[in-house]
Amino acid sequence: MTDAEWAEVRPLLPVPGWMRGRGGRPEGYCHRAILDAIRYFVDNGVKWRAVPADFPPWDRVYAFFRRWRENALVKEFHDRLRAQVRTKLGRDAEPSAGVIDSQSLKADAVVGADSRGFDGGKLINGRKRHVVVDTLGLLLGVTVTSADVGDRTAAQVLLARVADAHHRLELVWADGGYTGGLVEHCLATLALVLAIVKRSDD
Repeated sequence: MTDAEWAEVRPLLPVPGWMRGRGGRPEGYCHRAILDAIRYFVDNGVKWRAVPADFPPWDRVYAFFRRWRENALVKEFHDRLRAQVRTKLGRDAEPSAGVIDSQSLKADAVVGADSRGFDGGKLINGRKRHVVVDTLGLLLGVTVTSADVGDRTAAQVLLARVADAHHRLELVWADGGYTGGLVEHCLATLALVLAIVKRSDD
């Protein structure tokens, strides 16, 4: 995100009650620098102590991250940014259609056996991420399971959560791995059309 984009977004971000009227000294670190440090941490998968010295001290970054996470602000930031991107591109802030898919990934050696599994179709021992995105590819929901959890099983829980959070969502496209009773379940329980797109010979 550029400085200009951040200047547009920052006034629209929520200011929860626990941040208002605290008094005392002004913040010692720019929230933009804190956010950039968190993004570096997530993108590179490093330890908190390994965040480069170009950013604010790691313990301050972690303290902000923990406070934002505990107050659900990380999700709030993401959802507001997604709405702004959609609006800027001439779409409604809330999507009416999406796509669901999954991807199996090999788990690192340090990942415990209780949270990994074997995906017989992809021949991968590890974890599986199940993702729902809008038609622009922007994230609506994600869940991570062991790789042996079936797509339909995970989708039932994930789609319920996404449909609850995005009330305009009416249609979700999926591949052949989501056929069966899930289609009827989505229509009857979630008022959601799950359209199966089958791969053609072309």
